[in-house]
Amino acid sequence: MAAGCEDAAKKSVHAQPPATSSRQAGETSAAIAPSRKSPPTKADLPALPLHAANIRPAPMLIDPIRDAKGELVAQVEQKFSSGQQNYKAGHLEAARKDFDDAVDALLESGYDLDNDPRLSELFHRVVDTVYTYELQAFRAGDGFQEAPAVPAPIDEVAEMTFPVDPRLKERAEQAAKNISHDLPLTVNDEVLSFLNFFRTPRGRAIVEAGLRRQGRYHEMISRVLHEEGVPQDLIYLAQAESAFQPLALSRAGARGMWQFVAYRGTQYGLRRTWWIDERQDPEKATRAAAQHLRDLYGLFGDWYLAMAAYNCGPGNVQKGIERTGYADFWELYRRNVLPKETKNYVPIILALTLIAKDAAHYGIDVDPETPVTTDVVKPGRAIDLRLVAETIDVDAETLRSLNPSLLRLATPDDPVFELHLPAGTADRFSAEIADIPADKWVSWRRHRVEAGETLTAIAKKYHVTPAAIGEANSLQPRAALEPGEKLIIPAASPQAETKRHLVSYRVRKGDTFLGIADRFSVESDDLKKWNRLKTNHVNRGMVLRIYTFGSAPESKTAARSRGAAKKGTRVAQSASGSGNKN
Repeated sequence: MAAGCEDAAKKSVHAQPPATSSRQAGETSAAIAPSRKSPPTKADLPALPLHAANIRPAPMLIDPIRDAKGELVAQVEQKFSSGQQNYKAGHLEAARKDFDDAVDALLESGYDLDNDPRLSELFHRVVDTVYTYELQAFRAGDGFQEAPAVPAPIDEVAEMTFPVDPRLKERAEQAAKNISHDLPLTVNDEVLSFLNFFRTPRGRAIVEAGLRRQGRYHEMISRVLHEEGVPQDLIYLAQAESAFQPLALSRAGARGMWQFVAYRGTQYGLRRTWWIDERQDPEKATRAAAQHLRDLYGLFGDWYLAMAAYNCGPGNVQKGIERTGYADFWELYRRNVLPKETKNYVPIILALTLIAKDAAHYGIDVDPETPVTTDVVKPGRAIDLRLVAETIDVDAETLRSLNPSLLRLATPDDPVFELHLPAGTADRFSAEIADIPADKWVSWRRHRVEAGETLTAIAKKYHVTPAAIGEANSLQPRAALEPGEKLIIPAASPQAETKRHLVSYRVRKGDTFLGIADRFSVESDDLKKWNRLKTNHVNRGMVLRIYTFGSAPESKTAARSRGAAKKGTRVAQSASGSGNKN
């Protein structure tokens, strides 16, 4: 993986404070260190003033309440920051837990958040930010779920050791001389041990899966490696890392076909947002990997060292060279100055290269996947993949496979984002999507009528009224539907078959404006209009007018409030003896 070990190494580095002069150090020590003199005796103490008994003691320098609040703020900020980092890295379940912990710490602290400006600002900042992340994601039918991923094969193999089969050596050496290659092909016991593993059932399965999937990407990778001026045989680095699986995820958090860790991917221009992770984009990640490997070769002047540095970071390889005096991978291997995973990394790549170039000899015969051609469109704003799929009559999983960088079931609200569609469908998509307002692309759907379906049955399936579908499609109430006909399905809440009614809602501790709008499935602009609000700020105790289709789904805060209210009701009934016994 790209600098996976280097990530771990960085965590143990401690910053040193700037050097100070002896005079400065002395002044600092005098200012903060307690006196080392003997405690004064009673005779040494000055006489008390005449009215000393009336003198109030000096106030404490540290207010324990403020200090406790400071610890709370630090705890919440740490959890919030961790949540944001996990969110940006695509670890969405971990992000959700961090955000929940941050909010819970404030709600359960016992402080009145509304009457403490510092805590109120922190609470609203945390909750509003989290709701901003959640709103669009949940409307896209997803939310805080981890992006789909598969284990990276390198994790399974990199720390193993295998016996050497002497019968393999002669054949491998002969192949290394006769097959074409643009990377050096060393055959030694380390390489032979992995050649032996890749002949076992488990090892063979890894090789076959990679060679099969390689066909899908070979032309693209070959083109990019050529454009970046690096050896073609570096393609087998991706075979070792991920078996050409764009959704591969390692234990260290490296993602994609080329297994970039987060900061290295960012360094080479691979964006990570709530919606996308370009480490999972096959072509963009391939270009970034080629550029990174080219830079590493420029640093070390040796492809084996460049590959080792790709795995554990150039800093670890440089330290090994400085410790031993050898800029040679096999010397660093023998002197045990590289991480075990990195020691095995280069032999694994060499073994896979030998097998891929002489597969028949190793009993491997696979039919490679054919390259997939696509049309590319720029939607210009967020759009639900299910709506796209229904528009061009493909399944959503096909679209996800063509767009592995997407983490959600919707595209980002980004005018430059490129959506890949099956070849030959771009014109159809552009023509049909024009029938749906752009601001409804993340919520409206399409439905192809099947034989015997009625407007009422379709409306029930999508939790909308027949009249709403009729209006969206200019249909008469009792119009006959033709099989194969496509209908636009306007968005609605699950309670859309009931009549909208007015609810008076009192703002509770922990509520936010956007959170209330989301729980009642109403638009924030409508909520402001109904209550004549100019901003998105609400205060505890405020009563809001909400025109809704049903009761709101409960948040964690609301559930706590409901539980407390029930408890209070039971206590009141017990005290008054007001139970109804009819």
